[in-house]
Amino acid sequence: MPGGPRSAETMFVRLRPDRELSEVTRLAPYAQLAMQSAGRRHAEVEHSYRTAYERDRARIIHSPAFRRLEYKTQVFRNGTGDHLRTRLTHTIEVASISRAVAAALGLNEDLAEAIALAHDLGHAPFGHAGEEVLNKLMADHGGFEHNRQSLRVVELLERKYSGFPGLNLTHEVREGLRKHDDGVLRPAFIIPAAAGGAGVPVPAETFPHPSLEAQVANLADEIAYYSHDLDDGLDHELICEAQLNDLAIWRRAAAQVRAHAPHSSGREFCGNVIRTLTDLMVEDLVEYTAARLAASGAASADDVRRHPEPLVRAGDGLRREMRELRAFLFAQVYHHPDVAAVNGRSRVLLESLFAHFTAHPDQLGTTSRELIDTEGRPRCVADYLAGMTDRYIAEEARRLGLAGTP
Repeated sequence: MPGGPRSAETMFVRLRPDRELSEVTRLAPYAQLAMQSAGRRHAEVEHSYRTAYERDRARIIHSPAFRRLEYKTQVFRNGTGDHLRTRLTHTIEVASISRAVAAALGLNEDLAEAIALAHDLGHAPFGHAGEEVLNKLMADHGGFEHNRQSLRVVELLERKYSGFPGLNLTHEVREGLRKHDDGVLRPAFIIPAAAGGAGVPVPAETFPHPSLEAQVANLADEIAYYSHDLDDGLDHELICEAQLNDLAIWRRAAAQVRAHAPHSSGREFCGNVIRTLTDLMVEDLVEYTAARLAASGAASADDVRRHPEPLVRAGDGLRREMRELRAFLFAQVYHHPDVAAVNGRSRVLLESLFAHFTAHPDQLGTTSRELIDTEGRPRCVADYLAGMTDRYIAEEARRLGLAGTP
């Protein structure tokens, strides 16, 4: 069928080249087009129907690392409440917000979603407490940070395909996971004539910032956890509505809810406020970013990468409100005595298991054992522990009779 005439049965089938061409007219000029991808580390035959970023999204969703997110802590220890968020539900919410913002700005929704779905693949068990412990234990060996670990997962640790380690994702998805690098080298690639290029190689270049789609996923992560951590804090009865009235963004959202649903009260009212609060953050982000893009004069995805500062941003007023909300969550939720007590036990578990597997590397998983000679024992122990779920790490500690076992 590719390249030849189509029958009546296939005339409505959209092949990958057709769908890539539709992005040229459908998306904004500064969006990252699939046909302008810098490609993969290991060459592969393109899919007949799916674009490169759709293929990346599928690889992430079907990976064991993605499935394990269901049993990893977001804020509250997995298993402590049926309705509380896990690392998986958080990831899905980030992906949803990323698609919404990308669509509103005319960006590549598939790329933004793929980055969002992969952004926490390397997160340790027990939430941020687990990350802090591993970072401390790895202080003399390069540290531990979940964004860098997510890159290790998709580039090295996942073993699903023959011929290469990792998931072999496109450069643009991997670029989006490098949140804290000083610069990102974009390999040489060719812009097809259909996408406004001359069909000649574009030289490799190091950019200070990633694509707009990556910037969107980064801010969507922040919006998602502000909203759902408020929701979970209320469900867990760590905070109450009276405390929230001290927050400017809560008061603003609450005023809108009272105007449209004056009889709403209690938990229903708080739920409506959190939903409204999320909408306020998304709308502000879209409107302020659109204005910044117009003023920037960016005419391509690489113009965005070259810009002196990130272009995806909330307005000054909302950013002040978000800082206030963040400080409230740290004081009243993340450092609440009930959360701290559970985190303390989790820290002991991780420390005990790190010491055990460092002394007994023969008991590590197959992939971690195989990488010891090239990656070093401490890094492979950290890889192994970071890949565990909350549930499995507790089971391992019990099996081994280690300190901190519940």
